[in-house]
Amino acid sequence: MREVRWERMFPDELEAAYAQCPVAYFAYGLCEPHGPQNAIGLDGLKAHAKACRAAHAHGGIVAPADMWHMHEIGGYASWAHDTIGNVERSWLTSVPPWHYLKSLCYHVQQADALGFHAAIFLTGHYGPNWQDANDVIAILQPHCGTRLYGLPDFEANEPGFDGRTGDHAGKVETSLLWAVEPDCVDVSRIPAGLEGRGGPYAMGGDAGEADRRVGERMVDDETRWLGEKARELLADYDKLAPEHAFGTFDAVERVWREEIAPALPAMRTMQEKWGGEGDLPDDSVWKRNQPVPDIT
Repeated sequence: MREVRWERMFPDELEAAYAQCPVAYFAYGLCEPHGPQNAIGLDGLKAHAKACRAAHAHGGIVAPADMWHMHEIGGYASWAHDTIGNVERSWLTSVPPWHYLKSLCYHVQQADALGFHAAIFLTGHYGPNWQDANDVIAILQPHCGTRLYGLPDFEANEPGFDGRTGDHAGKVETSLLWAVEPDCVDVSRIPAGLEGRGGPYAMGGDAGEADRRVGERMVDDETRWLGEKARELLADYDKLAPEHAFGTFDAVERVWREEIAPALPAMRTMQEKWGGEGDLPDDSVWKRNQPVPDIT
């Protein structure tokens, strides 16, 4: 099969793939508990695999997966206390929002510097992170020629699994990972007697309903959706014939300093609570990064 993974391609292969379809896919995830039945890297593994499927089917180049993502702060800490618990080691690959969002800016900068006509930024990690990322992408778009689109993978998952397009380590995510990385799912690890209730390691209560065949159908649906979105972005690029002017580190730092950093305190992932969460008890391991620091 034709290689589409940036890090595994030779220069001539990259040039040929770019000439055929100048679209870049950037996949994001977080290593975090997803029940006892799924590998820790579920979020990034499924996002990267879907991007590769889309590039194989429709053209494009897939950047190396970024497995460091937002967590352990604000509402994420409260969620983790409730669903993961006071574990000794969470095995998260977490960074604060400002770190992730600035990295995202540099990924956009590289896409523009290389002259990609379109770039899709796909995250498999949920919570409000994708909304903040999309706000940053909206700020960056007027500065660069590459047409940009960011989304959580559940946006592309229509009609989903019995109408559900996303969950956390339940039947949807478990089925998706099972379809793209079968060695990373072991449903025999799901404890008995938890039907309808959440399980250990933030497992969804309906994980036992996971079905690899449904996962394969959902991945096909998402692959088709991503291909259609890539074509829309390429058409916009051809219509606008924009200038690629965001190709330097200085450009990133200027926009970050003048437009993004002032907006950070109001972003969703910088809030202590998202709504409805209780206060973290003093003995919670998730309290160490609270309160959210003032970085203005």
